[in-house]
Amino acid sequence: MLALNRIVNLRAARMRSCGSPGVSLSSRCSLRKNPGASSRIYCACLLLLLLLVTPRVDSWWYIGALGARVICETITGSVNNHRQLCQRHPDIMQAISEGTKEWIKECQHQFRHHRWNCSTPDRVLLRSSREAAFVYAISSAGVVYALTHACSLGELKTCNCNPQKRGRSSDERGEFDWGGCSDNINYGIKFAKAFIDAKERSVRDARALMNLHNNRCGRAAVKRFMTLECKCHGVSGSCTLRTCWNAMSDFRKTGDYLRRKYNGAIEVTMNQDGTGFAVANKAFRKATKNDLVYFENSPDYCLHDKTAGSLGTAGRVCNKTSRGTDGCEVMCCGRGYDTMRVKQIVKCECKFKWCCSVECKDCEEAVDIHTCKAPKQVLDQT
Repeated sequence: MLALNRIVNLRAARMRSCGSPGVSLSSRCSLRKNPGASSRIYCACLLLLLLLVTPRVDSWWYIGALGARVICETITGSVNNHRQLCQRHPDIMQAISEGTKEWIKECQHQFRHHRWNCSTPDRVLLRSSREAAFVYAISSAGVVYALTHACSLGELKTCNCNPQKRGRSSDERGEFDWGGCSDNINYGIKFAKAFIDAKERSVRDARALMNLHNNRCGRAAVKRFMTLECKCHGVSGSCTLRTCWNAMSDFRKTGDYLRRKYNGAIEVTMNQDGTGFAVANKAFRKATKNDLVYFENSPDYCLHDKTAGSLGTAGRVCNKTSRGTDGCEVMCCGRGYDTMRVKQIVKCECKFKWCCSVECKDCEEAVDIHTCKAPKQVLDQT
C-alpha cells in the first residue's frame, strides 16, 4: 500500500527500537539469529505505530496489508473483536487480505483522472468528506466480494455454496433447475458486517454512524449486481432444459455504481436525538439507505497536505486537450504544466495472417507528456 510506505518513511526515526507499549521484544542478538521472527516483529511494530499515529483508520486494513498471523498476535484494546475473529478464522483473514488489494485497485481506477487519486485512502479518513464516504463503501464492498468468492472456491471452512438454491425455480424464460455453485452472498455480507462494523459499533458517535451507513451501502452494492447464469441442455443447444446458479458480477460494476453514488453523495448533519441524519441543505432531498453521506466539504487536493490526505497534483500527468477532471487546467489547479517529448514503442503495420493470427511491427513514435507544475512557493524554496 502506497500510503503505508509514506507513513513508514515519515515515522522511521520513531521505529528504530520498535519500543511500542505492550509489545515484548527479544534481544537484538536473537533477532539476528532468526530473521523471520525479526520481520514479523517489525511488521507488528509497524502496525501498532500506524494505529497510534493515524486516528480512525480501520485496523482490519492492516490485517489485509500485513498478514493475519502477525496482526492477530498483536492487536489489543478497541479492536479486540478483530483479534478474536483473526484467531478463529485464519482462512477468512487471507480472503480479507485479497479483498483489501481488490478494493484499493478499484478505488485507484475510479479516481485515476482526479486530483485525489486514492493513493492515500487511509489519510483521507481524517476528514468526514465524501472521499472518506467512498473509501468506507468500496472497502466494505471489497471484503464482501472477496469472502463470497473465496466461499464459492471452497477456500473457507465455515462456508459453502448457497444452500437455498436447490430444486426447481423459474424466471421470465421459464423453469430451470438450480445447479452448480451459487455464490453465498448472504454469508459474505454477514461476516463483513460483523467484522468491519465492530469498531464503529463500539464508539457510536456521529462519525461512527456515518461510517456504518456507508459500510452498509457498500455491502448492498455487491448484492445489487448478482446475476442469474445458466447453461442450456438439449438437442443443438435448444435450451429445453436449463441449469442455473446465482453469481456475482465483476467488481468493476460495483466500483462504477459506488462512484456514481460518490458523485451524488449527500451532505448531512446529525438529527436532534443523535440516532440518524438530517440533510444539511434543505433544498436537497433526504438521504436514502442507498446514498453515500458525509459531514465535511472536501479540500481541493491541489497542494500537498498530510492532514487532508492530499499529495497535491505537482508532477501529475494531465491531458492537454481534455476539459474534464483529467485536463491540465483542472488537474493542475491553474498553475500551468510542463511538456516533455518522449519516444515510445507502439504496434504498427498490423496484418492478418491465415489462419488465425495478427502480426504487427514495433514502431517508434514521439509523444508529448504534460505534467503539472509545482506551486510557486515550492519552486522558490528549491
